[in-house]
Amino acid sequence: MIPSCSFLALLSLLSHISSTTITIPLPLSLTNTNQFPKTPSLDILQQLTHLASTSLTRAKHLKNPNASSLTTTTTTTTTPLFPQNYGAYTIPLSFGTPSQTIQFIMDTGSSLVWFPCTHRYLCNKCDDNNNKTQTPVFIPKLSSSAKLIGCKNSKCGWIHDQFEGICDECEPNFTNCSQICPPYRIIYGSGSTGGILLSETLNLEEKTTENFVVGCSLFSSKTPNGIAGFGRRPPSLPSQLGLTKFSYCLLSHRFDDATNSGSLVLRSDSGDAKLNGVNYTHLLRNGFNTRNPAFENYYYIAIMKITVGVKHVKIPYSYLSRGSNGSGGTIVDSGATFTFMESRVFELVAREFEKQVASGYRRATDVETLTGLRLCYDISAENGTVLLPKIGFHFKGGAEMVLPLENYFSFVGSGMGVACMTVVTDVGGLSDGPSVILGNFQLQNYYVEYDLENERFGFRRQMCK
Repeated sequence: MIPSCSFLALLSLLSHISSTTITIPLPLSLTNTNQFPKTPSLDILQQLTHLASTSLTRAKHLKNPNASSLTTTTTTTTTPLFPQNYGAYTIPLSFGTPSQTIQFIMDTGSSLVWFPCTHRYLCNKCDDNNNKTQTPVFIPKLSSSAKLIGCKNSKCGWIHDQFEGICDECEPNFTNCSQICPPYRIIYGSGSTGGILLSETLNLEEKTTENFVVGCSLFSSKTPNGIAGFGRRPPSLPSQLGLTKFSYCLLSHRFDDATNSGSLVLRSDSGDAKLNGVNYTHLLRNGFNTRNPAFENYYYIAIMKITVGVKHVKIPYSYLSRGSNGSGGTIVDSGATFTFMESRVFELVAREFEKQVASGYRRATDVETLTGLRLCYDISAENGTVLLPKIGFHFKGGAEMVLPLENYFSFVGSGMGVACMTVVTDVGGLSDGPSVILGNFQLQNYYVEYDLENERFGFRRQMCK
């Protein structure tokens, strides 16, 4: 248990202690309010505009981030996965002795697990994320298992890439140094958080893990909820638990703010079995880039071609593949709401889409200007049936994902009769980072599997309920 006097003294000193800054994308909670009611309002368009903006902001930071136990024999753990009204999904996790339960945004685009921490936790502009209630916080002094992580602890190097020289107060070769691991600061694009590392006990329903490294965030900006990093680096939840596989099913966005939930399944057993009906493609790592270690967080998959209707869009393979500098390629990001495509990819897809729809629907350019989305169409003349070409992603190994209409278009209510494609793109051209970022809106009502042991990514269309 952390002595309350020393911990409070540490709080007052944090503003004077140098910290490491890690830049990673803003995880949007997987709950989402972009399924519109039948009666439209300005709030609907504002929400669509907000989600398009945050999806693009997250893509920019995913593409160009700055460097930033005792376990039971149970091999499977299942936890609910809730949609939220700001575009992401959350899971409940319990830490400490006795347990304190906090809601965490599940984010496959980052790796640190952190919670709002202490009664003095401050969050600036958190109402901007529709957070109207007080944020639940973790109280370390109420937990007998909470311990500060020392500067000489090798786990301190998980968040400080330049590990050498950060323990200046420790004498050379002195292993019992009392200096703590320096504070961290993480930038998530639209927000940030900062604090110190703790060693705590993670209590899942049928699994207990001691000495789990978790961030005790003392201040945040626009990121009120804790974040559970599910990326590939050592601090992530899958890495610390030694998972061989995790999977989830994303509840449809129309159930926002309801008690319904999907499910997240964590597995630590071995095996090569494939599930019936699941399409698999290879999970890839980015081993090319040394400038941006955050790229090592990402789960890459290889898109070989994109189709609109039955037409293969002629996209140069170099636009979709990773280059020698580590940029390019496709990643899956549970923290992004809408899918991102680099402009050179998007323009080719949009051009083919426009060509096939030209004689059917008129472009709603006023809504496009307001929301920042392309393409938007006036469907007010329809009586319930909207005919638009399907978009398909075709992956290395033969796996195909042909999206249903509700997974790549969002419909403004019948009074306005507008449908907008939920794909964002860059205007200025972002040359670094992934060229395609597959967001959670496109994966609603899909079973999604990350087989870490066999390095493969699986998906199957199904109702998540």
